[in-house]
Amino acid sequence: MTNPPRDRRAALAGLAGLATLATLAAAGPAAAQAPASTWERIKSTGELRIGVTQGEPWFFKDLTTGEWGGIGHAAGKQAAADLGVKLVTVETTWGNAVAALQAGQFDVMFVLDATPQRALAVDFPAQPFFYYAQGVLARDGLVVKHWSDLDKPDITIGATLGTAPERDLSARMKHAKIERYTTNDQSILAFQSGKVQAVSLYHPALVMQRKRVNQGKVFIPEPVRASTTSAGVRREADKTFRDWLGLALDFYYVTGATQGWYEAFLTSRGIDPTEAPAVMKEMWGRS
Repeated sequence: MTNPPRDRRAALAGLAGLATLATLAAAGPAAAQAPASTWERIKSTGELRIGVTQGEPWFFKDLTTGEWGGIGHAAGKQAAADLGVKLVTVETTWGNAVAALQAGQFDVMFVLDATPQRALAVDFPAQPFFYYAQGVLARDGLVVKHWSDLDKPDITIGATLGTAPERDLSARMKHAKIERYTTNDQSILAFQSGKVQAVSLYHPALVMQRKRVNQGKVFIPEPVRASTTSAGVRREADKTFRDWLGLALDFYYVTGATQGWYEAFLTSRGIDPTEAPAVMKEMWGRS
């Protein structure tokens, strides 16, 4: 049998291609179904997976029991209870949290700040989780109600290089000396040894460090430089879980549950909550 003319072969090939596309289109909804949304996955599996990483007071793993605690874990535990599902913890790191969310390794990472860079890759609820402020751990006897109380030639303040508190001190302090260190631990060691009279970090971290060195007092000086933290979720078309989580976080905050989790964790670590600034901004300045 002779081959058909070239034009006819091209036409036949085109018709075959159209038939293949039609077959794929007919099978498309089943063959190319979009992955389940986070909300659908939680409901179908009966599990809420949260990312966890060692870092007090946000997350803390008791190495003797293997149990997790901290304000982020408490939020996940309550969210799972409100959803009627089981809580599952997935260990990660702060640096890998965004990529892990994108890969679907867990559903939410609490205490993940909503920075512009992170917002390019993952989603965040509109409502904040809680508030923290730039604080100061000052030596015993040094009272710091205002930043001006520190801005004196005989005061040396420790700060961690490249952090927001360090940048703020550099712009704010005109007379005090600023000693810059590579890590938070180095800044705290300088305070412990007496090389600096104060150290500035965000206040929940200072509360934990104050317990470690058993020296000084934590202040939130005025004017307050406040910030919020959030909870990161996977970016997807279905916003049901993100929106539900935002409403839940707001409910936990306004009812005092969030502050309660923070105080309970501090107590479990031998810290008097009345000596630690709150994570509710409305409570700052009361003491």
